[in-house]
Amino acid sequence: MPAHPSHPADPARAEHSAYSAHLDPRLLRAFLAVAEDLHFTRAAARLYVAQQALSRDIRRLERELGADLFVRTTRQVALTPDGERLLPHARRALEAQDDLLAAFGRAGPYGRTGAECPLLVDVNSPGLVSGRILALARELVPDCELMARFESGLTGAAAELLAGRLDASFGRFAGLEPAVRARLEQQPVRYEPMAVVLPEDHHLAALDAVPLDALAGEQVYAGAGNPRTLEWTGLARQLFEGRGIEVAAPAPLAIGTEEFRRIMAKTRTPVLAVVDFPAMPGSTLRPLVDPVPLSPVSLVWRKGLVHRGVAALRTAAARLAADEGWLERPAEGWIPATDALIMMSRI
Repeated sequence: MPAHPSHPADPARAEHSAYSAHLDPRLLRAFLAVAEDLHFTRAAARLYVAQQALSRDIRRLERELGADLFVRTTRQVALTPDGERLLPHARRALEAQDDLLAAFGRAGPYGRTGAECPLLVDVNSPGLVSGRILALARELVPDCELMARFESGLTGAAAELLAGRLDASFGRFAGLEPAVRARLEQQPVRYEPMAVVLPEDHHLAALDAVPLDALAGEQVYAGAGNPRTLEWTGLARQLFEGRGIEVAAPAPLAIGTEEFRRIMAKTRTPVLAVVDFPAMPGSTLRPLVDPVPLSPVSLVWRKGLVHRGVAALRTAAARLAADEGWLERPAEGWIPATDALIMMSRI
């Protein structure tokens, strides 16, 4: 007797059926945008995603459903019969999700009305590239409230993200524990050249750029002892290993320019930083070279978060990265292998 159509006898088909029973709503939104526009470029712009990412989502949806949804030619895009069949189901599913989000104070990510909560965005500290991304995102969605927060590291911010007290942050994603990374999503933003902050009268301050070997024998502060910046301290330890540079012992966290000046004058300890680190009184910022160490910066948000502000942040980050070459890795750059793999990934 043949198997009932709803209970496949073939184990591979059964496995595929079970897997496809849990569709990611993002894939349905991608399908709906293309189905309504019948144009991948316009649909990608509407969703604030790269066209390549949108095409990848459509292919994934087609694999999960086991059906071709679009006929693509160089001139046009059209729905297949299976695509026409999916269209009303996709609309009903997404409307139900948007209604659920609105009931809990969230709006859908692409313009549904409702009580949309402000998006809380950690930019770490003023003057960094994260602040520029936030400013552009605010221009992209002027009716959406994006509120800046100032955490002192991605490790601390990640805990806030998972607790729902923060929505997005920036930093070194590879420095987080694997179990934490599994609950977050990320988008590579920049290979940011690293630098060192020196007392104005330090013997290396006269150089235009400081070779790493010149720091041999120095103790350099890199957040040791601060549980919120473990990812930064870990990056410093990998950079300093085998170079005769020591990570300086824990010191009081200096918040504000005056406290930074006072602690720098008292300890005279060089500080590992990035080239966009804001100017501090009584100190000098010098880029590191030979090789150029790179701080891998990603935009990070809670997995499953639905908000127009996240889409705007992703678009702003991608636009600035493309315009200013942030994701073009210098040939002479240094970066740990794990970080390099994550930075080559795309959501």
